[in-house]
Amino acid sequence: MSAPQNILLVGCGKMGGAMLRGWLARGTATDNVRIVEPFAEAAEALRGELSVTVVADVVDIGPEFLPDIVVFAVKPQGMDDIVPAYAGFAGQGAVFLSIAAGRTITYFESHLGADATVVRTMPNTPAAVGRGITAACPNGHVTAAQRGSCEQLLEAVGEVVWVDDEALIDPVTAVSGSGPAYVFLLIECLAKAGAAQGLPPEIAGQLARATVAGSGELARQSDEPAATLRQNVTSPGGTTAAALDVLMAEDGLQPLLDRAIDAATRRSRELAG
Repeated sequence: MSAPQNILLVGCGKMGGAMLRGWLARGTATDNVRIVEPFAEAAEALRGELSVTVVADVVDIGPEFLPDIVVFAVKPQGMDDIVPAYAGFAGQGAVFLSIAAGRTITYFESHLGADATVVRTMPNTPAAVGRGITAACPNGHVTAAQRGSCEQLLEAVGEVVWVDDEALIDPVTAVSGSGPAYVFLLIECLAKAGAAQGLPPEIAGQLARATVAGSGELARQSDEPAATLRQNVTSPGGTTAAALDVLMAEDGLQPLLDRAIDAATRRSRELAG
């Protein structure tokens, strides 16, 4: 972090824990972090592993710790009982960073105050291994400095993109938030297809997993567009071309994904109300 920031992390499950470990690995001092985690077993594990201060409730934080950033990393269905207790920090200049799916900026403003500074985000599960990507959307009260601070926190678990139109969070959710499930399904389908051609299931699964993971890493490290990478492994008249004739047909992969992303986008909008 370029400057010390006091961070209050509310909830420390898988995503919150991944972010916390990323912050500490990047040099954030434990003195600059407080965690609200009501589950005693999880709280004790965090204290033992990371030597951080964990409290059961926001009232236990104490007046000596004033957060610059409050990160909500709790499940959306629990928000109504949690968020209002943090409204006092809005008047003290804190920015609220939410990673809860389906909770809009308006939702947080209604619970924290119309003048609350809010950044709504949509991360994805590869954040657990530092390979996530998070889309972030600020409300009109977020300063350039606060935006930079939030970006630094989010970069601890992967890449960050910003959108100024909150409506774009819904297709972001459909593409990257839900996207890991599509990739895992691809691994499943590749393995089943290989087994159907006679490969032992364990070998088919290993081939599928390594191929998807390796191709993803190649795409990540390359400056070339995905279409060029595809063309680079496609010889005219070869086996890849034969498979792509099926996948790129009018009723192939693209229209199928178009329908899937549309369904996920619509559902995201429904959940957000």
